[in-house]
Amino acid sequence: MVGEASNVSQAKLCVFQDAVPHIALLGSGGGQRAMVGLLGSLVQLDKAGLLDCVLYLSGVSGSTWCMASLYQEPDWSTKLETVKDKIIKRLSGPGVSWGNALAKLKKYYYEKDHFSLTDVWAVMVVTEYVKEIDEHTLTEKQNQHSEDLFPIYTVIDKQCKQSKEEKDAWFEISPHEAGYSLTGAFVKTSSFGSQFENGSKKKPQPETDMLYLQALCGSAVADEDEIKKFLWQKINDFLEHLSHLGMFEEMREEYQKAAPAKKGYQVLMDLVDMNLTVLNGKDPSDLDQSIRKTLNDVSIRICKCMVQWIWGRKYDFLQNMNNKRVPSTLLKSETRDYEDAGLLLNSPYFSVLRKERNIDLIISLDFSEGDPFMTVREAAEMCKKLKIPFPEVNIPSEDVEKPKDFYVFKGKNAPTVIHIPLFNVVNCGDDIETWSNKYRTFQGPYSAEMITELMEVAGKNISNNREKLLEQIQAVMK
Repeated sequence: MVGEASNVSQAKLCVFQDAVPHIALLGSGGGQRAMVGLLGSLVQLDKAGLLDCVLYLSGVSGSTWCMASLYQEPDWSTKLETVKDKIIKRLSGPGVSWGNALAKLKKYYYEKDHFSLTDVWAVMVVTEYVKEIDEHTLTEKQNQHSEDLFPIYTVIDKQCKQSKEEKDAWFEISPHEAGYSLTGAFVKTSSFGSQFENGSKKKPQPETDMLYLQALCGSAVADEDEIKKFLWQKINDFLEHLSHLGMFEEMREEYQKAAPAKKGYQVLMDLVDMNLTVLNGKDPSDLDQSIRKTLNDVSIRICKCMVQWIWGRKYDFLQNMNNKRVPSTLLKSETRDYEDAGLLLNSPYFSVLRKERNIDLIISLDFSEGDPFMTVREAAEMCKKLKIPFPEVNIPSEDVEKPKDFYVFKGKNAPTVIHIPLFNVVNCGDDIETWSNKYRTFQGPYSAEMITELMEVAGKNISNNREKLLEQIQAVMK
């Protein structure tokens, strides 16, 4: 379990060890902007004849939404044009019905020991953008992608992040294993979330499905207060809709059989309103009194998660193991909380910088909002601190406001890093701010026209730089 890759992933590494350079393609976070931007970039890499050169595809946050859609299709890279059209059609179509969303939320609630805001986020937010409930698992698909890039979904361990243990924070999930990229502790993906005691499975839990995985990876990339306000409003809209449909009473009867449905509904709505009131800087005392009259009679799980801000809670598969190579903090807790890696670094550098992967070239596609160089600069700083080989990153001051479309960073005994900002002076001219405002991280789902337009803009970053990309690929082959 510790420091060992699965037999399948080890075999894949061995096959490519000496045959080709180890090239990793990174997709940053950025919500649906990242989802659509990554798709457009991959399509152009395929047209340029360069996609087959890439060994790993790793993403955080919104980029993983694109990855999840791609890997629904066996050997998607051999028929990318067809797969692309299918994805665009779905993203441009109707969303998930309220009834199906409620049914999925109830299923999450009942089927496992730990229910958190990630379940709520999956059903109320992620489905709004990906327009489906994908109940497949990574394990189901692990033998269907022999022609494709090896996928790595990246999140972080919240407790490690809070305690400033950056090396131990990075957590990856692939079709074969889930675990701490730099620490070297892994468990089979099918067992991620199950309860373990000293390395032995004690209580199985269902494998994470793809909808939940997308929520785990793409949960909260903005300021916490803004996310809370956003999520409380989503819960408010969701419950009001259920109330109008007469569905809330049925839900409350199943969740809290001893509590009157109307009373439960009122408490929950008061809690929603109180949190929105506080976040908007107003006095919540009247609502607080209303809640206290009935709260002792009703236990509302979603509100508990909101108050305690519980995301991505899973059993700690390392609990009570005896292994000196693993930090003691990872061995002592019963549960761990996992969240969007963008809260630490909005690009999955550290999943591909895992020592065993021997990466020669990193192609970083940056779809972040704001500073177009923050991810690569912060990656360089973290690597220096953790003594991980990484090239020095120097950005001309004039490029911060007007980034170009292609940057190369090289260093001795370090992987070459190509950094490609989504919006730049080449594909946007002087309208970078206009494009950024049009495609914000938090806004409603894109129309078909917006999806096509953004894919074209992202694709230009590849097609305009085909020769430069090929030059760097050839350089690491020498």
